[in-house]
Amino acid sequence: MSSLTGQPWFWPALLVIVALPLSLLILSELHGFLVRRASAYAKPVALLRNWLLPAFAVYLLIDQVDRTGVHADPHGNWSKIAATVFGFLIMLVLLSGANAALFGEARAGSWRERLPGIFIDLGRLILIIIGIGLLLSWVWGANIGGLITAVGVTSIVIGLAVQTAVGPVIQGLLLLFEQPFRIGDWLDTTPAKGRVVEVNWRAVHIDTGNGIQVVPNATLATGSFTNLSRVTGAAYNATAVLGFTPDDPPGVVTAALQSVADALPTKLVGAPAKVIALGEGKFKVLVPIGSPAEESRTRTLLLHRAWYAAQRAGVHIDGAKLSRKADRAYLDGRLHAIGASLGLGEDAVATMAGQAKRLLYAEGEVIQPTNSIPEAVGFITEGKVGMIVYAPDGRELALGRLGVGDYIGGTSLTRQRMLTGVIALTDTTIVSVHRDAMNTVVQEDHRLARQIGDAIEMRRKAATEALTEAAQGVR
Repeated sequence: MSSLTGQPWFWPALLVIVALPLSLLILSELHGFLVRRASAYAKPVALLRNWLLPAFAVYLLIDQVDRTGVHADPHGNWSKIAATVFGFLIMLVLLSGANAALFGEARAGSWRERLPGIFIDLGRLILIIIGIGLLLSWVWGANIGGLITAVGVTSIVIGLAVQTAVGPVIQGLLLLFEQPFRIGDWLDTTPAKGRVVEVNWRAVHIDTGNGIQVVPNATLATGSFTNLSRVTGAAYNATAVLGFTPDDPPGVVTAALQSVADALPTKLVGAPAKVIALGEGKFKVLVPIGSPAEESRTRTLLLHRAWYAAQRAGVHIDGAKLSRKADRAYLDGRLHAIGASLGLGEDAVATMAGQAKRLLYAEGEVIQPTNSIPEAVGFITEGKVGMIVYAPDGRELALGRLGVGDYIGGTSLTRQRMLTGVIALTDTTIVSVHRDAMNTVVQEDHRLARQIGDAIEMRRKAATEALTEAAQGVR
């Protein structure tokens, strides 16, 4: 027995026969466990089990054959080849393990997650070259000192020759590593303003709305830009500066602009709009929106509706002069037409004219909100309006349309809250008559009182039916 164990091939053979299957069994169980946990270490363990250990066993056997076999290779070439393959597999396993440790288990938002793939590939290439050099030196006794020197000198010469071309690329790669923006972010740069749709090692592609602007990474790396999608506040603000006359009361102007800004459909729910008085009749309006993509539409709606709000508030946007005489003439003409359609006398028309005013609304503006008590009866003289009600889930339910000759706000006479809301479907003009004047008129005309009462009941019934259908899932 002692003579057997004393043989040089005994212990290597025993290692291959006993330790190899046992190691493979343990690694198989470990690999299955890591796969079930979706661990990044499953891949290096698989390489170790499937390639490295079998290659090690082959190397031991070939080395023993070269040393003691009858046909042994005096130069040990087969053993060196096996050692080279084994060493190369060691490099692969180490690189796979390092990749799993550094990047496979990287936390969200860490520097390892932001590292561009090209940096990782270059690092792997450098390590493989170094590893192969060391392997050739260790196994084959190759002198790699001269090769390293030659490569170094060549790299310096090439670097000096192409530094102008490579410099911007390096700057771009550093920009990618820092990642001050991502795909989908909105950038305001010197060359372009828009949304980032593609980022690569050479350039950033920005959708400006009028085409794709390709901006070199080096341009962004050496210049300044604004990431509009990364704001410090609650949201991105669309801004506009509007001018009024110095004689306009700032409180009246602020209230009018605030009501317009709060009612814009693009404004973020829960984020308040702001109106800032800048002095000299200038006011800055800030409307929180979800994305810079909505900035243009928001500003357009704001400027459009601000003119109508200024007319209703009696203030002078952009210095516009209001003609009281023309306004009075319009009211007198329309009130006589309204009185004739309702069968009212001159005294009733005169009573209405004493507390009447003309109100202008832009398309989409809320004329009367739901669950409100109107202060006046509004007669539609121009445009169209829509009656709506909101379901419990927030959906807007359309109840019908009203046009010229119809009226709204009948519940102002009964002091009841309106179930329905009224929205301008087009640019609309309303002749608004205060409820005090209308009360005087209907007290002297019971026929008109019944007519208004019937209209109130009909609209309330339509709203109730719509809410019931919405609750039942019919609409």
